[in-house]
Amino acid sequence: MATVELRFSALPEHVRTARLVAAAVARRAGVDEAVLDEVRLAVGEACTRAVGLHQHVGITAPVKVSLIEEEKQFSIEVGDEAPHATPGAGVPGAADDAEAEEDEMGLAVISGLVDDVEVTAGEDGGLIRMTWPTAPAVLPPA
Repeated sequence: MATVELRFSALPEHVRTARLVAAAVARRAGVDEAVLDEVRLAVGEACTRAVGLHQHVGITAPVKVSLIEEEKQFSIEVGDEAPHATPGAGVPGAADDAEAEEDEMGLAVISGLVDDVEVTAGEDGGLIRMTWPTAPAVLPPA
């Protein structure tokens, strides 16, 4: 299992770099060329969401992106350290209604782009894990 990890300051200008790196690593891992645009868009949306959450709450910790190549699949995890409300509990500094709506819209976009998405969130932050199938590497003839 090969893993590439990125950490970047929660600034919008770094999202583009994360998108480019994710697409390059996905291509090398064997993700179908036809899906690479979806990978770029999904990573961009997830990173933009994490940056927004960090900025809204005033967190200076970096956004974390892990690009994980496993047998027959490629996963990208985008993590934030912003507190997320758990059902029935208010979180200090949590997003207001408009921002919560924008957050849900971002998650809906990601779900539309990626078939296999897991979202976890709690008081210590959140994680979006997106997974795509990979094709076995084809070696050129000797």
